[in-house]
Amino acid sequence: MNKTAMISGITGQDGGYLAKFLLEKNYKVYGLYRRGATDTFGKLKEHGILEKIELLDFELLEFSNICRLIRHYQPDEFYNLAAQSFVATSWAEPIYTVQADGMGVVYILEAIREFSPKTKFYQASTSEMFGKVQEIPQTETTPFYPRSPYGVAKLMAHWTCVNYRESFGVFACSGILFNHESPMRGKEFVTRKITTYFADLVTNKTDMPLELGNLNIKRDWGFAGDYVEMMWKMLQYDSPDTYVLATGETHSIRDFIEEVGHICGYEIEWHGKEECETGVDKKTGKTIIKTNKKFYRPAEVDILIGNPEKARKVLGWRQTVSYKELCRMMIEADIDRAKKN
Repeated sequence: MNKTAMISGITGQDGGYLAKFLLEKNYKVYGLYRRGATDTFGKLKEHGILEKIELLDFELLEFSNICRLIRHYQPDEFYNLAAQSFVATSWAEPIYTVQADGMGVVYILEAIREFSPKTKFYQASTSEMFGKVQEIPQTETTPFYPRSPYGVAKLMAHWTCVNYRESFGVFACSGILFNHESPMRGKEFVTRKITTYFADLVTNKTDMPLELGNLNIKRDWGFAGDYVEMMWKMLQYDSPDTYVLATGETHSIRDFIEEVGHICGYEIEWHGKEECETGVDKKTGKTIIKTNKKFYRPAEVDILIGNPEKARKVLGWRQTVSYKELCRMMIEADIDRAKKN
């Protein structure tokens, strides 16, 4: 009999890649999503898998809904990718963020404990929990210091997973994933903001500069398609645990802009500092990047870089897409979209 998997947050970047991966392994996939007035299935359509998934209404803050789903379907595996996942929004909506990203995980784990104790659970933890980093690089034992309501909420969920596996024997894994991007990344995230902008620039759809926040922050960027396989591998291992998934490299927002710009034929020269900085195309003298104070975070996470050694040894973690390949993959996909639209 084929295994069954529930994926909350099925309409997001990771949900699509994970669903495609599991379908290729002959899983029956239940996609959990929050019903809305707009069509949110674009990524699943682009993957060509929408018709292969059974979609179910799901609400992170409705405990009775979660209980009914888990009790009825008794999934072999549950991947919780649902969250209020935009860090900037968490300062504007801290209560909702903590409820959805923190309490939502308590609800799911409690429903599993009560109604489907055989279900293996994966929690999408985040490198944002490290925040003001206490050591470089960060590992599974690095102390946490979250710097946003999002990071705080995710930390609550992370420790809830640890507590449920130690207190109740629930097979609950936590993947501390560092930034992972793809052509399917939402446009509200900085990497897609950049690639979408350059695609519009190349196809003459804009002549305005792109406004961004702090260009000096550094992130450990990998390819989302690589990371979802490790989510699955965590649940296939003999015992549940916590794993850091990262590339071990870090690059600044400025680096990302320069690399994407270079692929598009732009050589950027920087003028000014911090909140008054601009990026100018050397060939034309045109300003294409401007910093704007409104995009700065109230409390910044300056650098994130992970050490995935444990995942390498235990799970066989490997990176198949390099940073430069990721940049090229994303900008080429957005240029194709811009041309079609």
